[in-house]
Amino acid sequence: PAHLHRLAGKCYSYIESTYKYEFCPFHNITQHEQSFRWNAYSGILGIWQEWEIVNNTFLAMWMREGDACGNENRRTKVILTCGGSSKLAHVSEPTTCVYSLTFETPLVCHPHSLLVYPTLSDKLQMEWDEAEQALYENLITEQGYNNILRDIFEDAGFLKSQKVKEKPEITTTSKTHDSLQKCNEVSSLERIQNHL
Repeated sequence: PAHLHRLAGKCYSYIESTYKYEFCPFHNITQHEQSFRWNAYSGILGIWQEWEIVNNTFLAMWMREGDACGNENRRTKVILTCGGSSKLAHVSEPTTCVYSLTFETPLVCHPHSLLVYPTLSDKLQMEWDEAEQALYENLITEQGYNNILRDIFEDAGFLKSQKVKEKPEITTTSKTHDSLQKCNEVSSLERIQNHL
């Protein structure tokens, strides 16, 4: 939701036991061990990825791709709740390497502040309306409906895309070049291919 972007560029700290957590909405969350040990932990618990959306409501922010933790990366679910001021209220680690954070802010106190539908463009709202109608008329299954909603949320930028981008095929006929210009063209194409 656009009104929550007022939090972007700000960071909020919370100290729990011997750890200091710093949450920077739409950026990342870090953890710093408050210790005099020479190897005190300091690292990233997650980088902003996407919203968790349930029942037409922004439920939580997901911060993923944090520092390595065994065979996976650390990740954090940030739950937004109503509060008198913007602050971190609670941090826990319900399972190893997966953190749960409660962030209070007055920006979510209005009962409609976390609804997804009003934040969508007219085009995406129309797509959602059509999906609702198709589900109502039994033209699509519940799974098909949920897939359409996921596509809508991805198009809106609320969810990270799960679609695999196809690499365009660029063919070169020969690795030998008859001119400097041809060499530069092939070199440029190879650089582009490497970035895709």
